[in-house]
Order: sequence, then C-alpha cells, then structure tokens
Amino acid sequence: MINCTKNRPVYLNRILPHIDKHIIKVLVGLRRSGKSFMMLNLMDYIRTKNSDANIVYLNKEHYEFDSIRNYHDLQAFFDAKYRNDKKNYFFIDEIQEIEEFEKCIRNIFSKKLADIYISGSNSEILSGDLASLLSGRFIEVRIHPLSYAEFLEFMNLPDSNESFYRYLKQGGMPGLVNFKDENSTPVADYLKGVISTVLLKDVVKRYNIRNVSFLEKLVNFLSKNTGSLVSAKNISDFLKSQKINISPNIVLNYISNICNAYFINKVSRIEIVGRKIFEIGDKYYFEDVGLRNTLVGYNREDISMLLENVVYNHLRIAGYTVYVGKQGVKEIDFFAEKDGEVIYVQVCYLLSGEKVMEREFGNLLAIADNYKKYVVSMDETPFPNTWKGIEHKHVKDFCRDII
Repeated sequence: MINCTKNRPVYLNRILPHIDKHIIKVLVGLRRSGKSFMMLNLMDYIRTKNSDANIVYLNKEHYEFDSIRNYHDLQAFFDAKYRNDKKNYFFIDEIQEIEEFEKCIRNIFSKKLADIYISGSNSEILSGDLASLLSGRFIEVRIHPLSYAEFLEFMNLPDSNESFYRYLKQGGMPGLVNFKDENSTPVADYLKGVISTVLLKDVVKRYNIRNVSFLEKLVNFLSKNTGSLVSAKNISDFLKSQKINISPNIVLNYISNICNAYFINKVSRIEIVGRKIFEIGDKYYFEDVGLRNTLVGYNREDISMLLENVVYNHLRIAGYTVYVGKQGVKEIDFFAEKDGEVIYVQVCYLLSGEKVMEREFGNLLAIADNYKKYVVSMDETPFPNTWKGIEHKHVKDFCRDII
C-alpha cells in the first residue's frame, strides 16, 4: 500500500488492489476535487511496476482533446495509441464530455484491449446502457476535496485551532495549495471560478437549464440553510414570498441536478429502530464548505452548521454511508454505517452548560445499542473524554483521523 500522504492514500489504497484486474475503475466526484491528480498518481504507480507499460491518457479539460467529441473519435484515438506488444492502460478524464462514450468503453473492455480508468463529474456517468452492461464489472471510487488531515499536509500547516478555522473557512479544494496567504483575493477568485465551472458546465449545460437566475437563488437558499430540514414545498413557499413562482417539482429537479454534479449532498433521515428511511424532509450539505462560504460569505455565527458540514464530509471520506438519525422526537445528527458497523455522531459548537450536555449526550444515551457514540465540539481541554459512557472528541481531532 502507498503511504505517502500527498499521494492521497485513502483513495489510492482503494484502487490499487484492482490494478490489472478485468474491471473498470471509475473515479467520480466534484470537478476540481482531485480526480486528475489521482489519475496521474495511478499512472506513476503503474510505471514503477511496469516500465514498459503503454499508457494512453486523455483529459477532456485539455484543449488538445477538443476534437474528441463522440465514441467514434474516442475509439480512433485509442486505436492510434494502442500497442499489441505491450500491456495497455487507458485513462479518460472527464469522460462525460464525450457523446456515447460507453460504446467505445464497451468495445475495449469486452475485447480486453486495455486496463480502463475513467473519471467523471456527474453521478449519472454510469447510468443507462453502460451501467447495465458493466453490472459487477466496475468499481466506483468517490474522490472528495481534501480532508482536514490532507489539508494540513498539502498546505504544510500545523494541527492547531488556527489551521482548523482556516479549513472551516476555505474548505479543502486541492487548488488552494497554490495560495499560501489565506486572506488573499486570489483564493476567493479561485473558489468563485470553481463554482462557476461546476454550475455552468455540470448543471446548466448538461441539463439545458434555462432559468439560471432561479438556479443561483436556489443554491444560495441551500447555502443559508445548510444542515436544515428542507423540502421542495418549503423552498417553493419561500420563493413565492420572494415573488418567484416555481413549482415543487421543478425545485426537486434542480436540486437533483445540483446533487448529480456533486456540488451538494442530500442526506435522508432514517428511523434508528427499524431502519426506515423517511421519504420527505432531507438535509443538504456542501461537498466543500469553502464553496459554500464563497456563495454567502463566511460568518462565525454559522459555525455550528459549518462544523456539521465538515463532520459529515469527514464521515463520507472515511467511507461511511450517512443519514440523519431519528428516534421518536429525538434527532441524531449523523447515523453512519460502514461494513455492517454503525456509529452515531452529535455535533455542536460548545457544550456550554448542563442543559446543552443533557441534550447532546442524552440523545445518544437514549439509543439502546452498543455501537460507538460520539459527541464532537470545539471545547478545549480540560474536558472529560467520556460523559456517562459517551465519547467526547474535539472536532479537529475527530476530523484528523480516519475512523
């Protein structure tokens, strides 16, 4: 296994066991989150193991590949680079930009012409014919922006409250490594550029969105209501109060489009006893808090919702499927499941008194099972590591470790 942190081992170690296996490796995630970086690292790794490997690479974000527009072009490109006397590896970055790419991938895969790696910035990349054909023949690895631990490593920062607040403000888009001054105007310009690219390329262009003004208002609404229970109807009602008449169905379609671009994540509620998933009343968290803050500004009054968002992102990076937990009238911030194991997490800014402690710890104490339970906050030591058997962690410590 690779253990160089700057090589993002969390993801590399998920992919490496599948190299040279007859299975397609699919990297998905928010645009600019590091998928291209991961592909370059994989190519370097392959070269170290096989110096004679024939690696064919195509990145649809590079202008020299503009002429590759459909599956015919893609097949012709591969055929021109293919070597029948070598082991071939085919890497295609942002493959969703190529029309009917699945026909070429199906051909190469079925003939075992190359070990295939593809990336995309839309969750529908493996929908339709390709998904049907490749059922059981691909692995999908979600690439997220930098975790807190990666942020410290990439930015060469110490693990401190100051560094964590910087992460809480700027987020973890890998391109931040080019901006060492956290207050520099270029940081804001960079993050605005990411937002513009994602919304225009992966939402407006892909889904032929006509009402761009409404899309922007919707994204801003979700920014201001991060981690709050949201329904299409209450969004529609809010918009009506702003003299905007949009039906709940259109609201749902737009939200789905934004989620498909990995810009925001929908988190459903689940009944802890019985595991029933509620059909209405979801929460939404941003894939990167820096992008959220760029949309509506960073305000210390929003710190509770930002902490929730960062903890949610950390759980996803660690490989958990995450829900909002519900037990009667009590709510658990996160019910997280991985490999049959569950953890419960409550997030708050400060445990400022007995009443707050009873609420945060009490909700977890009411759960009658033996799975791990955490309360995470920004409280400094000295503070008990456990309270009535529930583990307490400083949020930066919780987000520094892969659980």
